[in-house]
This record gives sequence, structure tokens and C-alpha cells, in this order.
Amino acid sequence: MTTPFTVDPWDPGYTAALNAEALAELDATSAQLDLDVELPAAAWRPITPDPATAPPKVLLISDGVRRIEARLWTHEPGAGGEAVPGIAASCAAGIVRCVQGAPAEVVAVDVSRSLVTANPYVTDILTTAGRYRARRAPRSGMDDLVLALQSHLTQLEVDLAIRHRAEAGEEELLLVDGPLRGRTQLPRTVGYIKTHHTAYLPAAQAATVAGLRPGQRTPVFLMGTSWRRHAWYVRLPAPSGVPWAGVVRCEAGADLGLDALVRLADSVTHALPPLAGVDYKDPRAPQNLVPIGGLERLLRHRLGDARLLYRALRAAATRGERHPVPVT
Repeated sequence: MTTPFTVDPWDPGYTAALNAEALAELDATSAQLDLDVELPAAAWRPITPDPATAPPKVLLISDGVRRIEARLWTHEPGAGGEAVPGIAASCAAGIVRCVQGAPAEVVAVDVSRSLVTANPYVTDILTTAGRYRARRAPRSGMDDLVLALQSHLTQLEVDLAIRHRAEAGEEELLLVDGPLRGRTQLPRTVGYIKTHHTAYLPAAQAATVAGLRPGQRTPVFLMGTSWRRHAWYVRLPAPSGVPWAGVVRCEAGADLGLDALVRLADSVTHALPPLAGVDYKDPRAPQNLVPIGGLERLLRHRLGDARLLYRALRAAATRGERHPVPVT
């Protein structure tokens, strides 16, 4: 039996936009750092990758998108059951294969639809456009619901990467869009972080990041929060003169030896600049790589028509028991 629910008519994208605008400054970090992995911390300088190290022959890029279709209310059992807020949303994860001199090719896509709520009695919602599977959030706040949705998307990306990585060849490098969390066990896999919410480096080493030229990287360092990984920063070609313009962070597993790390960092630093996005096509250029932008467009298409999905949710709501709920 479908859980009774009511769709909130408020624009579901408003809260996410408001939260994004609040991220005005980098937060300080409590991460444990080892800055002496490749060079002593006092000797940090921009590094131009070894020209003898080639970029990967095949680059696999993994990414995901999510979209909130509606904010809604689910209802606990009984005539006077409490109305509990939730969101109906769709997620898609995919992998694109890039070979130098050939068009990028999408090789895997997974789509998932979810009803996210803290209601402990919730069940799946079956609509004419598909099933929204019930997923629990710890609390009912909008931030908690979005965080639970993002966690599901991350897991969708992890599962897809693990399945596809098992079939990948030794010459293929997997670049996952976002931190490497949950994927550090995958061979030849690098995390790719486009935005910076935390200042991980002390001022002296952060100055090295600001001094990078396009195609250069920082020395590799080790950092640990709730999990450990190696990292380095890379500068992509960027028209802006802002100190961190075009800077991305790359992450690799903590168990890699120094020689393998240096080769991997140099190989990735060779590979990224030719793939950098351009500002007249993508407002997140250059960090949003061209294959990532193309994959995101395809994944958003695979999510389906948001208007049709919204109407299907409204129709499914009218078929269930109706409860008066506050409209915000």
C-alpha cells in the first residue's frame, strides 16, 4: 500500500540555491596533514610534470546528477497521523570513456528515483512515471533530506564505479567527480574535486597553490579526516587572474608508494588541461571538464521530464488518502 502523501507546491530548487549562496568563505580544517610526502614542507614549489610520464591511454570519468522533483508530506498511520515532510527526487550516475583522438563515449548509466523522509512508516510511491523508493533520513529538516539524497547519489556512483572498474583494463584510469571517499580500494582511481569548501593547507603551502601556472601541480601530500588519502592541487587553463582560478584538487589512495604516486600525479596533470571546460559553454569552466559537462547533460536527460514526473506524483497523491497539511 502506498504511503499517503501530499505534494508541496513550493519550488523544490529554492532551498538548494539559497544554501549554495551561503558558501562564501573556506572553512578551516582539522585534518591531519603530512606535507613532506614528495617534498619537505619548507621546500614546496610548483611542479611541472615530468614530460616522460604520459597521460593515461584511456580515461574513464564518473559523475552523477540529482534533481528534486517535489517537496511533499508523508503521513503516519491513523486518522490523526502526523504529516512528515519529505522530497521526491531522481538521481543518475554515469561513466564516460575518453581516448585521445576519439570522441568521448558513455559506457554506463544508472537512474534511481527516491522518496526521502524521516517518516519511519514510509513505503515506496508507485507512479505512472516510475517507482520512488523509500529512503530514510535521520531528521526532517530540508538540509537533512538533501544530505540523505546526496548520500544516495554518492552510493549510486560508488556502486557503478565498482561494477565498471572490475571490467576495466590496466591502462584505464578512473576519474571520479568528487572526493574519493568509499572508492579508495579501487585500483587506478583518482578523485577530482572542483570546488573548495575547506582550506586544507597552511598559508605557506597555500601560497604554492596560488603560484601555480596552468599545467602545474603542487607536491603530493597526505591528509586524514575520517579517512586517509593522498592529494595534490592542479591548475587548469583559466582566463581569470584570481589566485585560485582554475584550481582543482586530486585525491588518490593512502596505500600508494611514493614512486607510483608521483607517476600518477604527473600523468593526471598531463591529462586534465586539454579537457578543461571553456567559459562560453559552461559557467563552471574550466574546472567542469568538457567530458563531465557532456555526461551531466546526458544524465539530466535520462532523469526524464520534470513536469511529467511532477504531474505523475500529483496524480499518485490524489489516488491515496488525502490529509490536510500546511502549505508553505
